[in-house]
Amino acid sequence: MMRHDDLVLSWPTPAAEWIEAAPVGNGRLGAMVFGGSGRTRLQVNDSTVWSGTPHGPADSLADLITQGAGPERLAEMRAAIRAGDHRTAERLLMSFEGPYSQEFLPFADLWLTLGEGTLQSRTLNLDNGVAHEFLTVDGHEVERSVWASHPAGVLCVHVAGRTDLKLELDSPLKVVHRLLRDKGFLLGVEIPVDGAPEHEPQVIEPLHYAGGPVDDYDPFGAVVVQVDTDGEVSISDQTLVITGATETLIVLASSTSARDFWDGEPARTRTEHFAAAEERVSAALAQGPEQLLREHDADLRALLGGTSLRIGRQVNGPIDVAADVLSGRDEQLTATVMFQYGRYLLASSSRPGSGPPANLQGVWNADLRPAWSSNYTVNINTEMNYWPAEVTGLGQCHLPLIDLLDKMAANGTTVARELYGARGWVTHHNTDMWGWALPVGMGHGNPSWALWMMGGAWLVQHAWDHYEFTGDTEFLRNRAWPLLRGCALFGLDWLVEGEGWLDTIPSTSPENLFMVDGRPESLTYSSTMDIALIRAVFTRCLDAARIADIADPVLAEIEKALPMLRPPAVSDGGWLQEWVTDLPEHDPKHRHMSQLVTVYPLGQIDPESTPELAQAAVNLMDRRGNGAMGWSWAWKIALRARLGDGETARSLLLEATRPLGFDWDVNAPTDGSQWGGLLPNLFSSHPPFQIDGNYGFPAGIAEMLVQSHNDVIRVLPALPSSWPSGALTGVRLRGGLAADLTWREGSLAALSIRRLSGDPLRTVVVDYAGKREELFLAVGEERRLAC
Repeated sequence: MMRHDDLVLSWPTPAAEWIEAAPVGNGRLGAMVFGGSGRTRLQVNDSTVWSGTPHGPADSLADLITQGAGPERLAEMRAAIRAGDHRTAERLLMSFEGPYSQEFLPFADLWLTLGEGTLQSRTLNLDNGVAHEFLTVDGHEVERSVWASHPAGVLCVHVAGRTDLKLELDSPLKVVHRLLRDKGFLLGVEIPVDGAPEHEPQVIEPLHYAGGPVDDYDPFGAVVVQVDTDGEVSISDQTLVITGATETLIVLASSTSARDFWDGEPARTRTEHFAAAEERVSAALAQGPEQLLREHDADLRALLGGTSLRIGRQVNGPIDVAADVLSGRDEQLTATVMFQYGRYLLASSSRPGSGPPANLQGVWNADLRPAWSSNYTVNINTEMNYWPAEVTGLGQCHLPLIDLLDKMAANGTTVARELYGARGWVTHHNTDMWGWALPVGMGHGNPSWALWMMGGAWLVQHAWDHYEFTGDTEFLRNRAWPLLRGCALFGLDWLVEGEGWLDTIPSTSPENLFMVDGRPESLTYSSTMDIALIRAVFTRCLDAARIADIADPVLAEIEKALPMLRPPAVSDGGWLQEWVTDLPEHDPKHRHMSQLVTVYPLGQIDPESTPELAQAAVNLMDRRGNGAMGWSWAWKIALRARLGDGETARSLLLEATRPLGFDWDVNAPTDGSQWGGLLPNLFSSHPPFQIDGNYGFPAGIAEMLVQSHNDVIRVLPALPSSWPSGALTGVRLRGGLAADLTWREGSLAALSIRRLSGDPLRTVVVDYAGKREELFLAVGEERRLAC
């Protein structure tokens, strides 16, 4: 079902390694497709297969409280910070560290063996999510297509052409049930109840299996694979053998106890999990390959097709990844591909009703000890995963993140009360599918990363963003407001009076340090990021209450506190300060740019409304320099675009889209001193593989072409001279709007804006082609603006 204008990636050979395989996914299931003749692998993930248990966060909190962490110790620690006693403050604060959030784990491997032959082509269609191969096997032409169907909830493999096949199914986890019958496999897997990250090597049993149910939770997952074929089927030594086939459909489905938890449904038995997966597989097989593919194609095209980008020439036909993209010979094509690839990956890893949101590796992981547990790191990475969601037309993909926020808020309410004596809810540096809200670090993690209390305050901006782009007041009132209100309550109670201001104590600026008497330190008060995030939560609450006509006593508290928050400060060197005082950074080139959250995504600083602070932000970026890793590049691209610097944004994108120059499987230093790059399948890397850069690139590219923060639509605000022509259609704008634009020879050639939803009485202000225009649009109305 490929169309002539589809964006199709191609590779001339099968994948020899995981980072060469093609990703497919439906939000619940993810698979890496290796391809080729002979024995080939489909490595399968389920978004709900995590180590841990639902009661793990509560158990860890209880342990911390037993060990003395709580409001009294917090008061001691605050006094030590005020006194400049860093060692005492650090020792006290590290006693608040819990163990660690849990790991996202690999689930199954489906092995397909064809006869020996040659690969003619291997492709991945970024418009309909089908990984396709043409092969010659034993002298016959064979086609193999793999896709993950969201409507059917299954992974599909269709093999057409005369060939024999062998199928094997296994898991890297603990297999507790295995059954092979004439039409397929049943595999039962026990999932670890605890998984320690690689950076905690002292944990004696890094993957701990309980050997059965723990309290009321059974850590179990079922995988069912069935086939429909016109060939003869037999069984040989745990292998399904198909001979003389001309057409075979293979379908895989799963069912897990963790999915019951995620959906808030009663726990099912192992027998019921097998039955559920079998039912899903049978229903898919009954449709047949043509209907399954037709339904999948329509579903994904409807999601991805609303927004599209072309920079430079229209490309028809497959794009050779190595020759056309990684070579760097056509930067306009590379930008076009990375925009669509990031959107495709988000649509494949985050769908409403399918499970947890995209994690550090989306929904693709083959490692039992993945880097950073393949979890959610919420001081930048999880947020970046969803930066492109609204603006590039994938607003529905945002909803799994909101579901996770609900779980974090439930756990975080108890954490805020018991650890800090505060109202509302709090989340720190990491979380997982169980809604982990505690600090991590095991008592030895540096507070610069382990003890940061603003995770919820940043994540909750996504609830506001979803409202701002959709104008959905029901969502604002029923989903966003409770989350915003809870964050505001915590912010109000976390702030303490001092020097005429309200301050956060303790305060860190994520992962960076400052120097005191020749020693790097992390703890102070009122980092720029802390105050910016609390200010954003407070202003969002006031706006939400006004829009949704909400009366709440917390609003008066917010109005009183808001003017007592410190404004951003500029250092003596002229750059935006990271901490409340002008402290020397331990690493002036640090990969994080935490104080620049004020610029992007929050929009508190911009060249028009705060020109002096915007210049200080530019000075800081110049000081920090280029490079680092995928996510850092992506943030820098978005920041430069927001500040109107398209040329530097473009140069950063060129850096970020170069191929990785060393072993992808070696963890580079976290300080960014060894730059990342793209892997052979275009996954972004830290290294190792970390998907946030892939999601951040389309957000940054969109920011170069159109912006809609602070009630003004800015068209082509950061267009680089090397992108003289292009077209962006269906880009979403705050206020429930969408735009189509075309540019030629570096100038805007056509622009139309339409209202999809929202308030028709809200003024639409548009800056374009050197002029500003104000207009009103009814829902469904489109206006073409003269260029």
